[in-house]
Amino acid sequence: MTPSTVPAPATGVRSLLPGLVVSAAGVAAATGVNALLPAVSPLMAAVVLGALMANLGARPAALRPGLSFASRRLLRLGVVLLGAQLAVRDVLALGLPVVLLVVATVAVTFSGTWWLGRRLGLGRDLSLLTATGFSICGAAAVAAMNGVTDGDEEDVVTAVALVTLFGSLCIVALPLAQGFLRLPAEGFGVWSGASVHEVAQVVATAQTAGTAALATAVVVKLTRVVLLAPLIAGVGVLRRRTAGPQAGGKPPVVPLFVAGFLGMVALRSLGALPAAWLEPLRTAETLLFTAALFAMGAAVDLRALTRTGRRAVVLGALSTALVSLVALGGVLVLTPGG
Repeated sequence: MTPSTVPAPATGVRSLLPGLVVSAAGVAAATGVNALLPAVSPLMAAVVLGALMANLGARPAALRPGLSFASRRLLRLGVVLLGAQLAVRDVLALGLPVVLLVVATVAVTFSGTWWLGRRLGLGRDLSLLTATGFSICGAAAVAAMNGVTDGDEEDVVTAVALVTLFGSLCIVALPLAQGFLRLPAEGFGVWSGASVHEVAQVVATAQTAGTAALATAVVVKLTRVVLLAPLIAGVGVLRRRTAGPQAGGKPPVVPLFVAGFLGMVALRSLGALPAAWLEPLRTAETLLFTAALFAMGAAVDLRALTRTGRRAVVLGALSTALVSLVALGGVLVLTPGG
């Protein structure tokens, strides 16, 4: 080893610090926004704050290495910790019919949204990210899929904005529809969990029908989250088949962070994670996703979003209608007298 190579690691770490410090400040600001406006999730607040910082000219070149690290490495660590929320026994307790309903809703929503996006003339990556967010778990799923596709940050921000907008509308629309449908509490919980985009939005929607609806909705929603791993792995397989040698070889069949996600699910299911760890792990996961999305937002040119804005909103509306109607149809079939 020559003397010139010795300080390289330290230099690399130092280059990350400015961007990571700014990302941490963005996390603190986004958390503050969420505390003042609970309807605004920290993830969405982080995207907006990052985009504002960049578009107001406050993103010097020194920040870029740390922001890039946050948008990729911290994101993937957040996906791994997301697995700690899930226990297979909770999914199985729903019963096979409800599990099949969730799988069918995710499959139809994902494929239908991707197809609609392409028919509307939207890009492949934006269609894929939107389909993932609407069918699985909102902003976290969008960010996780981008860990495989490595798409443009503008596409990530657009997809996150869509799940935030239309998921928020569901908080109002589904309880109003429940007034006409008069589903039993558990049925409304299944409908909310299977169709509303973000976990926080599911909680806000289902709690209007009581604790039984809320408990069912959360488990159904987490069952959708379980499907994030096979979905990302499937996209990874397709990318592996189409990757050219000029891209540095083929991507792994199952990305390492997806394997980590599945490992955390296994640990939770086997009872190897102490109950006292679950809340700190959930907090850490949220902070990591918030930092990653702030960094992604900081790479966005807001003017570029206007090129696809109207068509993207149409896609969001169609996808929300699709997931809501497919899930509701399944609930009506499963509900006696429904």
